[in-house]
Amino acid sequence: MARILLAEDDNSLRPYLARALRRDGHDVVSVRDGMEALVHLGPDKFDLLLADIVMPELDGIELARRAERADPDIRVMFITGFAAVAMQSHRQGKHAAKVLSKPFHLKDVVAEVKLILDEAGVTLSDEHGGPTDPPA
Repeated sequence: MARILLAEDDNSLRPYLARALRRDGHDVVSVRDGMEALVHLGPDKFDLLLADIVMPELDGIELARRAERADPDIRVMFITGFAAVAMQSHRQGKHAAKVLSKPFHLKDVVAEVKLILDEAGVTLSDEHGGPTDPPA
């Protein structure tokens, strides 16, 4: 379906999120922080950035800003245990950023991702090419 860049510093949550999104048919590149995500923004094309807001070195908000500079059409969804109310009105470029507060159910993440991608008209990702992670 879509290419998703997942940036989540929680080592126990990240593989579950990646697996749930892959089971829904998405091509997911999963990284442990914002700095690692930056490596993928230049050479790879993604439909969605799914990022934790609070991460060491480079937080999700700054990562989203840089992702949009690399690709103005990328959609952004934040996952966080903090600042969800303040972020509800945050806009990332021309697209509103969705915020999902922790704790959440994996099916809720998958459903929100589907809504965002449907609104963007994204259905296939194989046209983008680029590396992907092996199944978790």
